[in-house]
Amino acid sequence: MSTLTNIVRGNIRQYGMIIALAAIVVLFQVTTDGVLLKPLNVSNLVVQNAQILILAIGMVIVIVARHIDLSVGSVAAFVGAAGAIMMTKYDVPWFLAVLICLALGALIGAWHGFWVAYVGIPAFIVTLASMLLFRGLTLVVLEGATVGGLPDNFKKMGNGFLPEIGPDTDLHNLTMLLGIVVVAVMVLLDFRKRAASKRYNFEVLPFPLFALKQVVLGAVIIQFTYLLADARGLPIVGLILFALIAIYTFIMSRTVFGRHVYAIGGNVDAATMSGVNTKRVDFLVMTNMGMLAGLAGLVTTARLTAANPKAGVNFELDAIAAAFIGGAAVTGGVGTVIGAIIGGVVMGVLNNGMSLNSVSIDWQQAIKGLVLLAAVAFDVWNKKRTAGGGGAGAEAEASTAPPPDELVDELDDGSPPPGGASTTAGAPRRLGRG
Repeated sequence: MSTLTNIVRGNIRQYGMIIALAAIVVLFQVTTDGVLLKPLNVSNLVVQNAQILILAIGMVIVIVARHIDLSVGSVAAFVGAAGAIMMTKYDVPWFLAVLICLALGALIGAWHGFWVAYVGIPAFIVTLASMLLFRGLTLVVLEGATVGGLPDNFKKMGNGFLPEIGPDTDLHNLTMLLGIVVVAVMVLLDFRKRAASKRYNFEVLPFPLFALKQVVLGAVIIQFTYLLADARGLPIVGLILFALIAIYTFIMSRTVFGRHVYAIGGNVDAATMSGVNTKRVDFLVMTNMGMLAGLAGLVTTARLTAANPKAGVNFELDAIAAAFIGGAAVTGGVGTVIGAIIGGVVMGVLNNGMSLNSVSIDWQQAIKGLVLLAAVAFDVWNKKRTAGGGGAGAEAEASTAPPPDELVDELDDGSPPPGGASTTAGAPRRLGRG
């Protein structure tokens, strides 16, 4: 029982946001008479929120590195406009235009990274300036008008679905197959992580609870897959999104770069003394954010089937809210890609559920603001609770939380186990140079 209590306390952020998401889904499923989880509505949720979730992936990395990016909405609009102009006015093939636009977004991010990392201007100021700059440039490029007539293959990037394969089963077979593969991989990775934790004497869930967790998560994924397969299948933008989630989760948990980002966010001075090239990491973090903003702009343009001067308005606020609702710390050093995605889904379900309940847009904005404030307040409360300040729910000194996933992964990769060598004497281990 004490093991379970310690694990729950050590993961209260993750469990809290999952419980909140489940409660919101149940609430709107009841108040909309079951419309929320209709297959077509679930498919629309993925398509309509994909650009925000793409931005949330990059934004949580920026926030973990103790920065912020206010320009992503304007950059998305500008890159989407540039892509539309290339494809319609200059007849650039759509796939080449996509590559050029991704490079353009990365270049804009590198511009931000230069001022932030090497000049030392706070990211808030740099990206605030770019928010105004690229919103103006979007109007210049589009000449204040909407540009349509985009290639059909490009529009599938925002509105298309995976092709049908196999026999007629009244479901989208490829989508169901992908869902089964995802569940199998998830279970395999969790079993490996559990085995590694036990090998190094870390606390793990009792096996019955561990098995229950796998069954519940697997059932949720299969049900979600079934709903998509019962509609039109997995949207192409959904495939792009899920690929990004897998890639960036791996980067942030299993690579040197990801560990450097967490190190800088946790304590930039300690990271510098440990040999981390903090300027280079900050530069790459901002460059990556620019590239993902460019991708979000392309997805938005494809979904709307045209480039619009007003596209991307408030994208930055939704992406920042998703990161904080998903458990990112205001002070940096804490946050996960999966958490940001869950935060973005919370915002998407709130928007969709309130729209289905005919809640006016002004009240929708007010409610989303309160949700964001509550998420940050919970983060502050949780920090005070776990800092040993006492009070209700404060952990005892002897209690131990489960190890971070990246620590288990590092040990499983061949690093010496804790206790295998003294950690109380000698020089600190260098984190490596980026």
